[in-house]
Amino acid sequence: MSFKRFDPEDFVVSSDSITSTLWSTGTPTLTSFFTSSAQVASSAGNYYISVYNTSSTDQQTQFDIVYADSLGSGSELYNTIVPGNSYSKTMYGQYRSMILEDENASFTFGNGTNVISGSHFWILSIERARYKQSLFPGSLNLTLSGSGGIINLTDDSQDNPINTFIGSSRVLQLISGSNGTAGSLASSGYVANSGSYGLVFPDLGTIILNPFAISQSIKVAPSRSNNSDGLNPQKLFNAISLGAAFSLNSEETITSDYIFVRARNSEFNYSENPSFISGSTGEVIYDNFINAPQVYATTIGMYNDSNELLAVAKMSRPLLKDFTKEALVRVKLDF
Repeated sequence: MSFKRFDPEDFVVSSDSITSTLWSTGTPTLTSFFTSSAQVASSAGNYYISVYNTSSTDQQTQFDIVYADSLGSGSELYNTIVPGNSYSKTMYGQYRSMILEDENASFTFGNGTNVISGSHFWILSIERARYKQSLFPGSLNLTLSGSGGIINLTDDSQDNPINTFIGSSRVLQLISGSNGTAGSLASSGYVANSGSYGLVFPDLGTIILNPFAISQSIKVAPSRSNNSDGLNPQKLFNAISLGAAFSLNSEETITSDYIFVRARNSEFNYSENPSFISGSTGEVIYDNFINAPQVYATTIGMYNDSNELLAVAKMSRPLLKDFTKEALVRVKLDF
């Protein structure tokens, strides 16, 4: 075994952005949507309903649908003697704290002269295992269908490529159109006097939908009755199911360390293999290995200063090494 210290120029760091299909079906577009009656009937069903890729026993969660209301309307109360303290109010507070980072702030949809404040909204929370590091801007295409027609929604990443933030979270506007651009440049994909269709937070895997804009377009609106369950998550689920098209990709940055292992012609030519040495005399059995040794390298070990093995790189085939050959092996570490 031979050791050689790496030089600073032997290390190179590279970052690559990788995009892939988000859904567990392996297809770019999810066309069939399923819920679980057991999940809906459970205590968790008071807060959200989970949407699955199949109804079979191997179903996997794709995203959750939440309804949030600052007044606590549209859902049952925790306690009937405490007005306004309901599941929808809890969810509003949770997303306000997570996104706005200010309990006195409020959500707004749109920008410029077409902005509306959102006191209630739907949320699509993409399953964490699905979107990896973030949602890929421009890949969002969601079709909603209701009694008033059909709308195709996307983010505005292509029309407005400069990043904007709410708090510390990157945000995009949800607009009518496809593949990150508005269907009508005149309106920027917004609804008159109702702002955008919602907000997209790529790094949080969260899409907030503006019910004012959606109700104007396809006549799908949440119930805001007091002290009773308006089944609002189910209403959005029905609109998604009837639309039968939800496309979305994930994005992640893979950081790789490249380490270049250099073996010059005078290095790593001898072996400590005991089969080369006579057990009785300790002499080299084959004389030609003294002045013209040949070895086959198969493994590269990387050690710290305490001589502790940190990583092992296995070569695809043995590498012949002698005094007439030099070797350069590139080791890639992904994390």
